[in-house]
Amino acid sequence: MLKWMIAYLLLINVISYGAMGRDKALAARGKRRIPEKRLFGLAWAGGGLGAWIGMQSYRHKTKHPSFTVGIPALIAVNAACVYALWRWVIA
Repeated sequence: MLKWMIAYLLLINVISYGAMGRDKALAARGKRRIPEKRLFGLAWAGGGLGAWIGMQSYRHKTKHPSFTVGIPALIAVNAACVYALWRWVIA
């Protein structure tokens, strides 16, 4: 089960990171963007760290308080969930 959890977290964080980059590219071209709900949904689903790294790497959404506060908060929630799974399910 631990291998599956690690694989899931890696995948969701890569997807979250890529979504930030894709949204930035779409914004630069003036095209239809990825909804903020979807970006937050990916972060909520375990991709908080990937979203934050994407924000910093692409300099995207770094001036939006909902993202500068919300994404780190979701990282904390993700970490608490991983800890809870580790403590009570896996161990």
